[in-house]
Amino acid sequence: MDFLKINRSDNVAVALSALSRGTVCLGVTLKEDIKRGHKFALAPIGEGDNVIKYGNPIGRATRPIEPGEWVHTHNVGTNLEGVLEYEYEPAAIPEIRGRREAFPAFRRKDGKIGIRNEIWIIPTVGCVNSVAEAIAKKAEPLVRGSVSAVAAFTHPYGCSQLGEDHLRTQKALAGLVRHPNAGGVLVLGLGCENNNIAEFRGVLGKTDPERVRFLNCQDVEDEIGEGVRIVSELMEIASRDVRSEASTDELVVGLKCGGSDGLSGVTANPAVGVLSDLLIGGGGSAILTEVPEMFGAERLLMARCRDRSVFERTVSMINGFKEYFMRYGQAVYENPSPGNKEGGITTLEDKSLGCTQKSGSSAVCDVIGYGDPVRERGLSLLNAPGNDLVASTSLAVSGAHLVLFTTGRGTPFGSPVPTVKISSNSALAEKKREWIDFDAGTVTRTGDVEGCGEALFDHVLKVASGEILTKNEEHGMRGISVFKDGVTL
Repeated sequence: MDFLKINRSDNVAVALSALSRGTVCLGVTLKEDIKRGHKFALAPIGEGDNVIKYGNPIGRATRPIEPGEWVHTHNVGTNLEGVLEYEYEPAAIPEIRGRREAFPAFRRKDGKIGIRNEIWIIPTVGCVNSVAEAIAKKAEPLVRGSVSAVAAFTHPYGCSQLGEDHLRTQKALAGLVRHPNAGGVLVLGLGCENNNIAEFRGVLGKTDPERVRFLNCQDVEDEIGEGVRIVSELMEIASRDVRSEASTDELVVGLKCGGSDGLSGVTANPAVGVLSDLLIGGGGSAILTEVPEMFGAERLLMARCRDRSVFERTVSMINGFKEYFMRYGQAVYENPSPGNKEGGITTLEDKSLGCTQKSGSSAVCDVIGYGDPVRERGLSLLNAPGNDLVASTSLAVSGAHLVLFTTGRGTPFGSPVPTVKISSNSALAEKKREWIDFDAGTVTRTGDVEGCGEALFDHVLKVASGEILTKNEEHGMRGISVFKDGVTL
């Protein structure tokens, strides 16, 4: 299969492999070479007419386009604009086939499950980042039993922030402290910061004193030695934890794409959408974020909102993020990235219609704010940006046990939780074996998105059970990035 017309109403097709000028595809003769992931016209498209892909407009022609001609940024512009009014027009939600599978996990005191048992060091402020990293390094030889790692998650914030911006940092860090993948946590403070431990505990709320410890560096003579001592105590407790039977209806999966290409919306994202439906249909949960990458596809998500309340919160989230862009004088369509364009994505609508396919076809059951925990089983929308590190962190903060990260260009980074890298094309999977966990590029050869999604579900079960580690875990590539929007003093 060398090319694909995704929807019968489309007036463009996608090259699944590089195509040469003169090749006849779907009855049209290509007027130029078409790179993998890029589009070509199937019919005449007049200047100002919509370019249709996925059965929806991805922009408008900026000049006449002939059949067989390459369709990209040189002849297509966005239709996107600022804040819009929306009507609630619910669509019929198809019956979803689910899978509910048992797997071993760590059962925490609050009843939640963790798919990893690690010791985390969370700095309250960036001033103690180097101390946190030193403690983690010195504590590595202490790892034993069921504990698999000691990790310090550093960041540059926690002081010189104001109001909502400061609270956003506190909520993000609190979500990590409470995460069930951590069998023990050391909260490391300096002592004089805005987000000092006393203030932070007010946001954090009640914690298990056996599993969550606190240390102010200014209060002790040897902060590294004291930190290692505390981690040693946490290790003694957590190392005795054992996996017991859990179920996928307790699993929370974060959905993310980055470094996308023109095949992301054809292979990897639809395969993740199959997994999402299988998980949710079996009682589990998925979180979709990257709000700017919903622009242009938001009406499809709004039509899936289970009731008017969820719809109204979705509208507020979408328009609120557009207002955030506009507040800083930025165009709402300032996306895709150069790498996205090189891979065949033309406009933000093109990117969004591919991106949102990760959510499958289930109803949207909730909308959650940045730093807030997931509250309901099913599909939730999370208010966070599209930046890879920030969005992946936000998913972990809200309770995702792991993140499914689709990519057509490749990236090595990992979030605090296992980050399953899913390639949209097999060439990337072959080239970057130490980055990619799962190859969805097989869909271009088999056409079997459902089968690929089923195989991905099986792979995720192995990751969740601890049978296999993700590539980012194997190589220690993990970190956090907090969403900052405010004054720095």
